[in-house]
Amino acid sequence: MENIDLRSDTVTQPTPEMRAAMAQAVVGDDVYGEDPTVNRLQDLGAAMVGKEAALFVPSGTMGNLAAVLTHCQRGDEAILGDKAHVFLNEAGGASALGGVAMRLIPNQPDGTLDLEAVREAIRPRGNPHYPISRLVALENTHNRCGGAPLSVEYTRAVGELVHEHGLSLHLDGARLFNAAVALGVSAAELAAPADSVTFCLSKGLSAPVGSLLCGSRQFVEHALRARKQLGGGMRQAGILAAAGIVALETMVDRLAEDHHRAARLAASLASIPGLILDPDTPKTNMVFLSLAEDSPLDGKQVSARLAACGVLVGSDGPRRFRLVAHYWIDDQDVDLAVAAFKTVLE
Repeated sequence: MENIDLRSDTVTQPTPEMRAAMAQAVVGDDVYGEDPTVNRLQDLGAAMVGKEAALFVPSGTMGNLAAVLTHCQRGDEAILGDKAHVFLNEAGGASALGGVAMRLIPNQPDGTLDLEAVREAIRPRGNPHYPISRLVALENTHNRCGGAPLSVEYTRAVGELVHEHGLSLHLDGARLFNAAVALGVSAAELAAPADSVTFCLSKGLSAPVGSLLCGSRQFVEHALRARKQLGGGMRQAGILAAAGIVALETMVDRLAEDHHRAARLAASLASIPGLILDPDTPKTNMVFLSLAEDSPLDGKQVSARLAACGVLVGSDGPRRFRLVAHYWIDDQDVDLAVAAFKTVLE
């Protein structure tokens, strides 16, 4: 029996259509700009988020880092939330490799940054004691804040504030299309205020590898150098890009199914004694829940017992879990996962 894997939407396997496209992909040397499939993916992705150009990179982490390196010089400062993926889960690359300082302000429960806190974090120019504020980064959907989607109106307000002070805005849109589907808007509307945006092909969209970093043509030309420095020139990468094209053409609208299944999963788990669901979970495709304080089991024990039942879950703390719906989770898997939780806890 195959495991029901709810740890993340990064565990998705490529679809049969993707595998066929990869096998048949026309390729060239992308470092020379000569891979037609990569070029097609980049054009398609840029158009879908309303930007002039895009750059295919192996991962969202590399995409975010290349963006920071393009926007900032050594000693500059980037402003972002204290629960941002760029800060928590990308190995400190912006500081270690780019010499960019990170100024943290608290993320609100809905994933936003308080506008006044952003304003106060921007350094006054001309004082040699301060680093230079160059960049503000947002995350949409926000992973550590329950998979929360950030609205068009909020992102626009941040963009206006940032640009008023001469800074750039980067959007870590790893799950941007989940946000667009949840809010009923286009990804281009959500990305419009940003000077650069990344989104992943290898999460809910189910491609095996890759992300796109998008922005103006001039920005992408500079980001290309950062990608080269980071080792992201992948030569005949059209084999991978072919799956990304299928992902963008066939997998975006169906993300609503993942959101629906996450809601169904949450509703069923809410009735199990000993489990406490986060308020308003799920906001998109992620269900966050915790064990009750009086539970005789801890998170590791519950995870191990669920795994023995064929259900894999993500840990988000000693007694806290993240369950993620994706293309390879169907209604029967939801029912089996709920049954496994009942078996373990009852």
